This record gives sequence, structure tokens and C-alpha cells, in this order.
Amino acid sequence: MIEADTADACDASVDSAGPVGLVKVSDRPTRGPAAGEGLRVHRSEVVLRPDPRRVVFRPFAPHTAERELKIVARVMQLSEEDVSRQFAAVLADYGERHIGLREFFLRRFGDYERHVFMDRPLSEERKMLIGSYFTQEYSFECAALFNPSMVWHPDQSGVPEGGRRFIISLRSTGEGHISSISFRTGVIDADFALKFQDPSRFATLPELQHEEEYETALFGRKLAELGTGGDFVDGVLMELGKTFTIHELREVLRQRRRFDEATGHDHADIAEAIHTLAESNYTVEFPERERMSERILFPSTASDGKGLEDTRFVEFTDEDGGRCYYGTYTAYSGTGFIPQLIETRDFRRFHMSTLNGPAVQNKGMAIFPRKVDGRYAVISRQDNENIYLMYSDNIHFWHEKRMLLKPTFPWEYVQLGNCGSPIETDAGWLVLSHGVGPMRKYTIGAFLLDRDDPSKVIGRTRRPILAPDEREREGYVPNVVYSCGGQVWNGRLVIPYAMSDYASSFASVELDALLGELT
Repeated sequence: MIEADTADACDASVDSAGPVGLVKVSDRPTRGPAAGEGLRVHRSEVVLRPDPRRVVFRPFAPHTAERELKIVARVMQLSEEDVSRQFAAVLADYGERHIGLREFFLRRFGDYERHVFMDRPLSEERKMLIGSYFTQEYSFECAALFNPSMVWHPDQSGVPEGGRRFIISLRSTGEGHISSISFRTGVIDADFALKFQDPSRFATLPELQHEEEYETALFGRKLAELGTGGDFVDGVLMELGKTFTIHELREVLRQRRRFDEATGHDHADIAEAIHTLAESNYTVEFPERERMSERILFPSTASDGKGLEDTRFVEFTDEDGGRCYYGTYTAYSGTGFIPQLIETRDFRRFHMSTLNGPAVQNKGMAIFPRKVDGRYAVISRQDNENIYLMYSDNIHFWHEKRMLLKPTFPWEYVQLGNCGSPIETDAGWLVLSHGVGPMRKYTIGAFLLDRDDPSKVIGRTRRPILAPDEREREGYVPNVVYSCGGQVWNGRLVIPYAMSDYASSFASVELDALLGELT
């Protein structure tokens, strides 16, 4: 889908000091704290702010089965005339705000149809009215819009000469501190002016499609890595055969639950862990007609119920020239987190899967944009403190790691981490990093790795490239600048970055000047 760029490309959630939607990255030059006296960072006046008007509809679930039953019973006692009047009022309030709302109401009715204690057929309006009581609007970015990652759009048709279309992925946070992945698109021109497409006010959530088949042996290995094992797990895996579907797994777990009830055993927690792992591998697809800003990757399973956090996208080129986009992110359940992988070619169909192997630990994995010496490579943070390098023959499995960098300078004494995937330059692999210093202040630096052997560190910044200034210090988490990935354009490194976990902006620095500091 080609998205037209309009003259009024920015809405109330985008601030600018110049013509609306057209702001140069170099409008606000600043010095320091920088890696050296000659290095100057230029901040944009563009700020992407959270917009509470942007909403999706999603399931609403009362806390108890008793409340569910009462709600259904109250709607069931309404006359057909009352049902029509009440449902008309619902459509008047919400019908023009969303696409596919009627169909969703019917699906929600199906989830609670068990509470209807009568055989007579129900009108479609009554079913949809019941479904509406188990649906809610959710403002998915009302609290924060931060930790951006930038990649080039797969469709560059229609872009003005000298410009390039990009996609920004963002961590959007709403009520309950639930994080999802949202997108914005725009064009950067030869003079580093940014022009964003006006984001849609409303969005939709796609339905999940689970894996057609799971390999039992690999599934068992991942359970063991997560610390889920024992006789119960062994018994479940034996019943599944070499491969299984999620429906077959659910049936085996149901039979095991019956056996537990009959014998007085309780393996409910282990059964839930098994089911949660299977659910963590799924695909979502958005309608082609939807604009990029209407596509929201929202928590959908038990493993990511509290958030999809800090996605680092990279455009990956395979050895045969094939291209796709990988995104690494953290799935947070509310009690624990697991690293996950997104795969897409068009930002319309996304496949989500678990990352496996003993080296898959902690947060912040970032994939190199191509194989290195015939193997996939990743920059990661294994121990919440240092930066590691990992290699693998399979992008889904990681078994080895090696230490790459330790906190060395005062601004990074607390911890180091990457700020997105490595960027290939003639001088080497350029990696943006974050360091945490006194008062838990986050700043952005950089380091350079050898192109042929990334385990060799060529150089690193002694001071931050970017630190929070006075307009960036206040927010959900004060004193933080953070990025999940930038791009090189016309000789400059463009850095999208979050301001104190609240909003996002952009900065740039001359690439040669930065590489000069590093080499």
C-alpha cells in the first residue's frame, strides 16, 4: 500500500517549530556532552507525543464468572424493543469510530454464550448487545510513546527525488502500563527535513493465527530452558508425537487435568506454562487497506499479557539477496519476560516466535543486518550490565556468547546496552549504545567493531553523544534518552530517541565526524 504524503502531515501529537510536518533535523544544534570537542549533535524540533484519542477496541472481562452471568442475565430480560433501542445507542456512540465492531461483538457473545440458559434462538442484535458489554475501548498510547526504531520502508515508490520513506516503530503504553508496538511513516529529504504522515485516530487489532505444527523435541528443549520439566512434562510430550498442533496440545492438557482431578494431583501451573509457550508462537495479518499507523501489535497471549517492549527492527539481507525485517523485543507477562522475534516482509503480516537456546537471556538483543562469516550475529546484554556478541547458524537458536564490552567510563558504570542493530559502514560496524550513570541517568554513546571480525572493538566514545537536556529530563522515567535503532542518510547518522520514557524526537550527527572520534 502506498501512503500519500500530505502537506498537513502532523497532528496534535507532533510538535514542530517550522511549517507543519516539515522540520529539519538540524534546526537545533547543540554541543555536548559529546565524544570530542569537534563532534556536534543536532536535535530536531519534531516531537512525537502520546495521543489519548487514539483507541482500539479489545475484550473486557469481569473478574468473576458470577458477574459474567449477571450481565448476560440482565440483557436477556430486556424486550426486543429495548434491545434494539440500546444497541442503536451503542452504534451511535461507537459505530463510526471503528471498523469490524459488529463482528467483534458477535465473537465476544460467543465467548459468553454458555451463560444463556434457554434454547430459544436469540436475535443478532441481542447477541451483539451482549457482546458489547464484554468489549471496551482502549487508549493504547495515552501514557507514553517512546523507544523508537527506524528502518527504510519496503515501498519507496512515489517518494520525491532526493528523499526516502521510513518506518518508525514505537513502544506505545496505555492504561495499566501495557505496552504495544505501533508505527508511524514519513519521508526524510536530502536536507534532513522530516515529513510524517498523519496517524489515524483509530486502529484495529488483528486476530491471531497459531503455528500449524510444533516440533515436539524443540518444544521440549525450550521448556527445559525456561525451567519447566519433570514427569508431568515428559508425559505430555510423549503423548504428542513428533509434531503437534495447539489444538492437540490443549486436548492432551485437558485429559491430564482430568487425571489430576481424579488422583488428587495439581499440575495446573506447569500445564499453564506449557500452553503459554505454545501460544507465544503466532502470526497476525492486517488488511491491506489499513494504513501503517492503524496497525497495532498488541499483547495477545499469557507470555506478553503486560507488554511487547523495546522492539529493535533491522532490514536483513540474506546471502541470496533476499530481504526481510527482523525485530527483537521483550514479551512481559507481568511476572517474567522472554526475548521474542518478529519476522515480516511488508509490515502487514507479522510472525512472532520465541528465541531459544541457553544464550537467550535478559533484554536488548539486536540482530546484525546480514550474516557475518556465514552466520547470524547478535549484539546482546546477557547479565544486565555488559554487552555480548553471539553467533548462530539458526536465527531462532542461540547457544554461545562472548563478552564484548564492560562499563568503563563514569556515564556507564551502572550498565551498558545497545541502542539498536549494528549499522555497516566502510570503517566497521557502528553500534549505538546506552550507558547508565549517576542518578540512573541514561545517555547514548557509540562503539565501532571490525567488519570481518566484530569481536574486535576498534573504538568507543569516551563521553556520551546524546544526553537529556532540560526539555527531555521530565517524564515517566526522568533523565533518560534511549533509542532502539537509527539509520545513516546522506552522510549523517539519524537517531530517533525517547525522552524520559514519555515522548520521542530525533537527532543527527555527521557520520564522518563520529567515525573520526571512534577511529
